[in-house]
Amino acid sequence: MSVHPAVTTNRRDFLSRSVGLVTGLGLAGVAGRSVFSADEAGAPILRIGLVTDIHYADRPPAGSRYYRDSLVKLAAAGDEFARAKTDLVVELGDFIDTAETLEAEQGFLRRINAEYQKLPGPRYYVLGNHCVFALTKAEFLDIAGFDKSYYSFDHGNVHFVMLDGCFRGDGTPYGRKNFTWTDSFIPPDQLEWLRQDLATGDGPALVFVHQCLDVEPPFGVKNASQVRQALEASGRVKAVFQGHNHRGAYRQINGIHYCTLRAMIEGPVSETNAFSILEVLADGRLQLTGFGAQPSLTLGGDAVDAKIR
Repeated sequence: MSVHPAVTTNRRDFLSRSVGLVTGLGLAGVAGRSVFSADEAGAPILRIGLVTDIHYADRPPAGSRYYRDSLVKLAAAGDEFARAKTDLVVELGDFIDTAETLEAEQGFLRRINAEYQKLPGPRYYVLGNHCVFALTKAEFLDIAGFDKSYYSFDHGNVHFVMLDGCFRGDGTPYGRKNFTWTDSFIPPDQLEWLRQDLATGDGPALVFVHQCLDVEPPFGVKNASQVRQALEASGRVKAVFQGHNHRGAYRQINGIHYCTLRAMIEGPVSETNAFSILEVLADGRLQLTGFGAQPSLTLGGDAVDAKIR
């Protein structure tokens, strides 16, 4: 599989430009102080690298989407994650884009996954609609090296929940071009699993999903209100991080923060990128530091300092 020449030659220049992009957008924190250092309000106890909507494909740009450039963009994110010494990395779906053949789509996944595996681990996956457009979930997970499409785990005292919204409204799993992207659903068995999972502990929980839980379709999960009820009833969930809507968004509903992250695929590597580092602070706040086009957010209590419009 060929890589566009501009991607391989632009990497060093992009890495130096990305720092300027962050600072120019006002996302690098207070001048003269690292965004990764402790401040007067609380020290970071956990750092999480976040990327979404990479849409890697070995094909020319289409509109605002620069498919091949995602290789260099992801590598740049990895360099920043390594510098920050992130504890884990999560990709929030649409890891790949559509290919002309099943074999080519599998090739796209193997290529971008090889780059993802270079990021400081452990690394986790959330399924997006493009991940299983031609592939089945079993095929995607086999190449990625995972055995479940929704799951949970603990890191320190923080509980992580990964949801799978890639089901049709009738409960049929996405795969082999059997769905439309506006028809997203969390089936009853997964919803019951979620309730039971959140009931097994009392520590703070973070939820990760591709399709949005704070809005209606087309970008939202059809039964998002039911999912939100489960999250709220647990009393544990502090925030939900999601992708799908490439423009990004923020909303707070009944005390839970819903952060839609901006897509990495948008724009050429020579101009921008979009990824973030989430810090869980000792005082209970969450600090999302955005890079490139991704704005920063400080989440705590009923207040939020958000630059997302």
